[in-house]
Amino acid sequence: MNRKQPIAICGIDTGVGKSVVTGLLARHLLEQGKVVITQKLVQTGCSGRSEDILLHRKLMGAGWHPLDEQKLTCPYCFPFPASPHLAAQQAGTKIDPAELDRATETLAGQVDQLIIEGAGGLLVPLTPALLLLDYLAKHSYPIILVTSPRLGSINHTLLCLEAIKGRNMQLLGLVYNLHGNHPKEIVTDSLKIFKQSLSRYGFQEKVVLLPDINESRSTNWDILLLF
Repeated sequence: MNRKQPIAICGIDTGVGKSVVTGLLARHLLEQGKVVITQKLVQTGCSGRSEDILLHRKLMGAGWHPLDEQKLTCPYCFPFPASPHLAAQQAGTKIDPAELDRATETLAGQVDQLIIEGAGGLLVPLTPALLLLDYLAKHSYPIILVTSPRLGSINHTLLCLEAIKGRNMQLLGLVYNLHGNHPKEIVTDSLKIFKQSLSRYGFQEKVVLLPDINESRSTNWDILLLF
């Protein structure tokens, strides 16, 4: 089995489309004949089965997996809708990075490609002493960063690029999620800024457009151009 390094799908903020990108990428690789599984490191605001994992499986055209049932694909799921460190605290526990490592290593050893979805934005705390990006950097996971045209995205995106660059991490691409009703002027200008910024920070200039899937009947989304 030709296993590859796990890929991390991260966002500039919460609700930016990480789950959709994760599910679509997994579906694409499945259609190529790869053995693929997705993982959500931490889910908050949810009880029982991870809502994001369920969305991944729907987009993949797959059912609930035995590895899902073993809670390997979502090691931590907390009902309080907050940053992972606080959601864990409200549940009377804390996130153990070694537990995340164990689940990830187990999954990666059984598939061709593991795709890991982050929690919230890029710099959310997993614990009071550990940021999500620092956890990912420790393992040298390459990143796909999801952004959007909504107000504030330019600032958030450039801060994320600085943080990734500062940790000498690999950026596979920037996914520009066009879901929602955004002024054309903002969509166009933000795209221009993102392309210029990737070049300025020394990243290969690669912005992938993700159309609003609610308005598209096609399954051949541009996200697939990343691979």
